[in-house]
Amino acid sequence: MLSPHPFRLFVNPAAGTPGTVVLPDGGYRRARAEITSWPGYAPTPLRDFPSIAQAAGIADLCIKDEAPRFGLGSFKALGGAYAVAQVLSAELARRGVTGNATSRDLVAGSHAAATRAITVTCATDGNHGRSVAWGAQRFGCACVIYVHETVSQGRVDAIAAYGAEVRRVPGTYDDAVRAAAEAAAANGWFVVSDTSWEGYTQVPVDVMQGYRLMADEAANQWSGPAPTHVFIQGGVGGVAAAVSVQMRARFRPGPSIVVVEPDRAACLLVSAELGTPTAIPGDLDTLMAGLACGEPSLLAWQELARGAAAFMAVPDEAAVECMRLLAGLGMVAGESGVAGLAGLLLAAADPAARAALGLTAESRVLLFSTEGATDPELYRALVGNG
Repeated sequence: MLSPHPFRLFVNPAAGTPGTVVLPDGGYRRARAEITSWPGYAPTPLRDFPSIAQAAGIADLCIKDEAPRFGLGSFKALGGAYAVAQVLSAELARRGVTGNATSRDLVAGSHAAATRAITVTCATDGNHGRSVAWGAQRFGCACVIYVHETVSQGRVDAIAAYGAEVRRVPGTYDDAVRAAAEAAAANGWFVVSDTSWEGYTQVPVDVMQGYRLMADEAANQWSGPAPTHVFIQGGVGGVAAAVSVQMRARFRPGPSIVVVEPDRAACLLVSAELGTPTAIPGDLDTLMAGLACGEPSLLAWQELARGAAAFMAVPDEAAVECMRLLAGLGMVAGESGVAGLAGLLLAAADPAARAALGLTAESRVLLFSTEGATDPELYRALVGNG
């Protein structure tokens, strides 16, 4: 089903050890209540792929399809926009405008004069910035988004369509993160980042709490015996950490979490190998643009260091094959959205990897297609249709 490709696999010796609670359940309940109240909210579908499961030698395979999410094409709408609302509510309270502004208040423009004077910013490979820009437009504040030099013009245009100013900077995603933080400090803006670092944690927590809703929906939609494995995209680790937390909250025992990254941007795998969060050098030149991250989120790492059973790194070629595979079965998935599927299929075809991950004919696997064709021109070039 998938051509042979080299991949890296590291089984986490620290999996299952006690650790810090990164995402308290109370915060998730607040995020769920807010996001599910937004106009246009609907759970995204969980799709069953028995033909892929049979070819992979497992019992069941279901993929959560995030392409329809709020019309933005990715799960990121759950995190960035929610965090924008939280930032605005906190700042309005600090300024004495109102003590507890809800998303509904912000959408209604109840405090529009005050929110117009607030600017949010972030760095992005595309989808997170689009979510932040959409949230800023929806909730009535200004927005400046930083992208690095290899982010496609299609993704830049999609962000700008929501009224954000987009600034391109040289270097990688991590360079854009630093540029956004510096601009925020100089101008009194508010960083709405999906990655965390020393001294910057609350907003990334809000982002990840929003992401948990995707995993919670999947748990609600899952039928039959619980999943045994979840293969989930890496990046800075935010979505993987959110899925790890929510799978453990919903299933007993929790499924094995396998974090999958591009082989050219495998900062989480390297961190696991070294036993400490580690930034990797290089240009991070991977087709899986949403996962082209060289430095783990510190908060996400605190969860994944004990919550992930294993880490994988897969090549771009495998991702393209998976995009075409799903297209042939009627599902549109972007290049970053298929990393988990690529990891599963490569591992399933390798006897040693199957054994290391405990994949058997009885295994039930949950995947998350975290984006649709968020860059339609690139999707057509890679897949040939859609």
